[in-house]
Amino acid sequence: MLKIGEIVQTVKGIVETKIDMVKLDIQDQFASVLSRMIFLILMGGSLLLVLLFLSLSLAFFLSQYFESPHMGFLLVGLLYLLVLLILFLARDHDPTQEKIQKGMKSFVFRTRLFKKLKGDE
Repeated sequence: MLKIGEIVQTVKGIVETKIDMVKLDIQDQFASVLSRMIFLILMGGSLLLVLLFLSLSLAFFLSQYFESPHMGFLLVGLLYLLVLLILFLARDHDPTQEKIQKGMKSFVFRTRLFKKLKGDE
């Protein structure tokens, strides 16, 4: 027969092991989210540089097309003002916000979803 002390020690060992497993799982998830956020920041920075150079190229092209050194830059500025106005008007559009939030959540927390899917198989 097992003694009560042995049963308590066994249960304590199981609980401590489960706690350690949960800690490791949280650390893995945190590292995954952090790496995805860093990747997102790097992608955003690269996208901004590409957009900057494309904007300058378009501005110089339009300046040559209209034979005016400042008309191209004015038109590109107006284009960005129009984009800003559209984004400002769409800021309270709930379906758009929900789509953006869903996309960001699925990108950042993707590994967690894949682990759940693997566990279901």
